[in-house]
Amino acid sequence: MKKNTSSKTTKPGNDKKVSGYPTGCTIGLDVSDEYTYVAVIDEAGELVGEEQLRTRESELRKWLSQVPASVVALETGTHSRWIEKAARSGGHRVLVANARQVRLIYAGTNKTDKLDARKLARLARVDPQLLSPIQHRSDREHEALWMIGAREALVEVRTKLINTVRGAVKAMGARVPSCGSEAFTGRAHEVLPSGLRRSLAPLLEQLDSINETIQEYERELEHLARTEYPETELMTQVPGVGTIAALTFRLTIGDAQRFERSRDVGCYVGLRPKRDQSGEQDPALGISKAGNPRLRRTLVNCAHYILGPFGPDTDLRRWGLGKAYAGAKEAKGRSGNKKRAVVAVARKLAVLLHRLWITGEVYEPLRNSQRRVTSAAA
Repeated sequence: MKKNTSSKTTKPGNDKKVSGYPTGCTIGLDVSDEYTYVAVIDEAGELVGEEQLRTRESELRKWLSQVPASVVALETGTHSRWIEKAARSGGHRVLVANARQVRLIYAGTNKTDKLDARKLARLARVDPQLLSPIQHRSDREHEALWMIGAREALVEVRTKLINTVRGAVKAMGARVPSCGSEAFTGRAHEVLPSGLRRSLAPLLEQLDSINETIQEYERELEHLARTEYPETELMTQVPGVGTIAALTFRLTIGDAQRFERSRDVGCYVGLRPKRDQSGEQDPALGISKAGNPRLRRTLVNCAHYILGPFGPDTDLRRWGLGKAYAGAKEAKGRSGNKKRAVVAVARKLAVLLHRLWITGEVYEPLRNSQRRVTSAAA
């Protein structure tokens, strides 16, 4: 006799006690900002229930505490951290799927929240590795990263305000001289046309306040790196890598031992070229852009400095410049080569930072070049 798979439905806000689910179930949670769709399958793979709950901690925690210990699968997202905690407190085993890797879900042609919850549950039941599960970083690391994010947001606001003032002054026939962000308000006051003072003076006041807040964040982050994450000092040995960049790398990676090889870090941050090989076809594609976008952006910014006019002579710079100007006689390829070189240097930089972190070695800027000279002399 076929098992009854009729779905149970709990409307949002319904406090009715959850009951009737067998032990050893697998639960898929498709989480949106307002509602979470739940699919429950038993050990035989039969759908034994579905729920719709509000995405609120109290409601989800209560529901999870009333269900027998199960495997709970959900995708990474804004709410995944606290939902994982709520599920673990209810005695469940939690799998947090890498949303970018579960192609069956994000690239489906018949995509609904209900079906996504079912797919998560079935994938978790068949083979958890199909979900490419991730591990959330610690609360302390998460809080520190948000401090970096808050500073980054203020820097973006500051840039927009500076550009607004520059554009307005230029339209009146004047110009604010080139200067650093901290000195901008003083230079702007000197050339600000009288007709714009009423409009732009409040923006300049806001810029002063933003500069002070950014400096406070930077002092706090410097202290945090020095007292809680001293390994960042190993990374700042590399020219172009400041404390905030090193701290971003350290906090995003979390555990240095999660990678068997330092080379794997470049893939983790999405700086590896994508592959779409089929038979004789193996086209050159762009980078995967997987992983944390802030870390990837930070590494690329460091690579720009390393290859730029102020970057000191190092093995990494020499290697990158060789990549940038390979085939420079072809005028059309120069800009493309430079962009590819920046990405390649960022990828090598990620590998280098991880290597310094796990070995504690002193960074030697021209180590490889000196070895080649010594070998040639011998």
